[in-house]
Amino acid sequence: MGSGLAPKAPGTFGTLAAVPLYIFSALLGVPAFWFIALVIILAGTWICGATAKHLNSHDHPAIVWDEFAGFFVTMMLVPFSWQNVIVGFVLFRIFDILKPWPIKWIDQKIHGGAGIMLDDLIAGVFASLILWGGQPWIS
Repeated sequence: MGSGLAPKAPGTFGTLAAVPLYIFSALLGVPAFWFIALVIILAGTWICGATAKHLNSHDHPAIVWDEFAGFFVTMMLVPFSWQNVIVGFVLFRIFDILKPWPIKWIDQKIHGGAGIMLDDLIAGVFASLILWGGQPWIS
């Protein structure tokens, strides 16, 4: 069963499924991490759009590729550490669930693969900036 098929909180389980790939990517080094993140983001627009079209849904809960992308964006500005993984996970989930402006607007107004991805990417940017700014207290 895929993480997006979890009966409760599929986005959280999708983000949790992204953690091992993030750790693997981070341990390969910065260039590899950025390359893998870029592939996830670029492929995600097509994957999410095609899946949403197939499921005839704007943003079906089972689509969690965008959570992978959002989590990778969250982790882009900080070095690998277990503290950063945990805090980054929590921050990303908060922004993805609460959807403060402009995330909610993007989620409601932009459709297709770009819309599915963009709200999570922006949530990742917000989480990343807070995680980066909190480094003196986290690491």
